[in-house]
Amino acid sequence: MPRGLRSQLRLRVLLLLLLLPPPPPLAGALELHDPAGPGEEAEEPRSGQAWPSLPFRDLGKWVRAAGALSRRYWALFSCRVWPKTCSLDKEAPAGALGWSLPLLGQQYLDILTTWYCSFRDCCDHGDCRVSNNFTGLQSDLSVRLHGQHLAQDLVLTTVKSYLELPRPDKALALSFHGWSGTGKNFVARLLAENLYRDGLRSDCVKVFITMIHFPHPQYVDLYKEQLTEQVRKTQEHCHQTLFIFDEAEKLHPGLLEALGPHLERQVLENHSAESSRTIFLFLSNLGGNIINEVVLGLLKAGWSREDITMEHLESGLQAEIVASTDSGFGHSRLVKENLIDFFVPFLPLEYHHVRLCARDAFLSQELLYTEEALDEIAKMMVYVPKEEQIFSSQGCKSVSQRINYFLP
Repeated sequence: MPRGLRSQLRLRVLLLLLLLPPPPPLAGALELHDPAGPGEEAEEPRSGQAWPSLPFRDLGKWVRAAGALSRRYWALFSCRVWPKTCSLDKEAPAGALGWSLPLLGQQYLDILTTWYCSFRDCCDHGDCRVSNNFTGLQSDLSVRLHGQHLAQDLVLTTVKSYLELPRPDKALALSFHGWSGTGKNFVARLLAENLYRDGLRSDCVKVFITMIHFPHPQYVDLYKEQLTEQVRKTQEHCHQTLFIFDEAEKLHPGLLEALGPHLERQVLENHSAESSRTIFLFLSNLGGNIINEVVLGLLKAGWSREDITMEHLESGLQAEIVASTDSGFGHSRLVKENLIDFFVPFLPLEYHHVRLCARDAFLSQELLYTEEALDEIAKMMVYVPKEEQIFSSQGCKSVSQRINYFLP
């Protein structure tokens, strides 16, 4: 047997052993309740008496299910370490690449990937920290992100096109706008997870939260030096980098000014050298009100949510950002000199989106749920405007904490 085939076979067996969940309860197998009761040891069978056997039909079902699950894990593992050969089954059941993968299984997959990559390159060439799994990104955005068709299409298209450019002469700058809880941080995390082997833990990804990393305006000069040095060092260390700025509307004007040169178009002097690729993400609640007003108006006029386009929102969103007096973001050179490539609107979430978020929260913790529980959680949220009560005022924020009320 060829060495490469033997290696793949060993990995498949290891995946099966590590990742398969315990077999489900089977009717007829010891009644599947311990007759001795909790804390007591069950009696062993008397001499000559055999343990009750598993029904062959049920055992066959479990073996087939185990084989299907091991193939799914193998496909996911292959996409992580060999993204260029990724070929996930497009006809997998809905959610197969999302929360249907048990959380423990995801953790095992992370451990196995890290272990394998610790002694063997996980890519054919280039930087093995970079995965650029666009198939996984597309699946995650379509399965795990709810109610954001504009962000889903725009983020996937722009990021994929940018990273496939042979020699980009500018960093890609995307600015996410919308109410809290609509998915801005979630999309940033999905990007990190699919573009880098170690996700947000990658040393090529840097996350800055304004009120944590730059809390004191009097130290802005020190912050500027530290931020500029951090960007420079990361770009030197990685040929593809991702910088995420949460609460971007609270960034000091001096820090926004310091970022300007990194977003400008660069002159490529050495045409033979590979140019670096940098993505800047700015996450902000700025512009959320105008987005909600436009969406509400269109829904009242009979428009379908999925028919809302960038043309409906783009001009109003940029106008509100520029006109804002509570933030220096709209008055910075990043906006005035068009250094931001796209302003990405995140639409307000509705009742059925909150239910989907609640379902995902249960599944991520491998907990059972009922349709009634999802309805109860969705009803806990506050909906606005007062008359129509269409949009969740917090989006899906705090949904994962609310499932605790429904645990036994």
